[in-house]
Amino acid sequence: MYVCEVVIEPKYSEFDMMGIIYHAHYLEWFELGRLQLSRNLGFDYVKMEQAGYISPVHEMKVEYKRGIRYGETVLLKTRVIENSGVKTAYGYEVYNGEGTLCVEGSSSHYVVRREDFKPVQFKKVFPEWYAALEEARKS
Repeated sequence: MYVCEVVIEPKYSEFDMMGIIYHAHYLEWFELGRLQLSRNLGFDYVKMEQAGYISPVHEMKVEYKRGIRYGETVLLKTRVIENSGVKTAYGYEVYNGEGTLCVEGSSSHYVVRREDFKPVQFKKVFPEWYAALEEARKS
């Protein structure tokens, strides 16, 4: 299984009054990981949008195991966990600088036409992208 790794240096503004990452920022980081994974495979969501399609979030899950404190570097790992041809799901793991797993999560996405949000078969509309994601899921 291909895993995309991104190192993140959290900004001071991402921390809450308790000195840990505010929980909503993990969702932003998940998006960062998903976009970087696609770029690493040679695909870009800008081109998807230029073709008249978008990929909204269907479902998000986050499990917080340990807070990340100010000054810690973050390692985000992203992988494809499902690629059905219609829905694609990604898994995420967030580690602190000591290598401790702090957050696990997942997100699922559909591809829809921008004009009317009607779902399309990702596998048919973007066959090369689908194939690359499937290969990443399997390898």
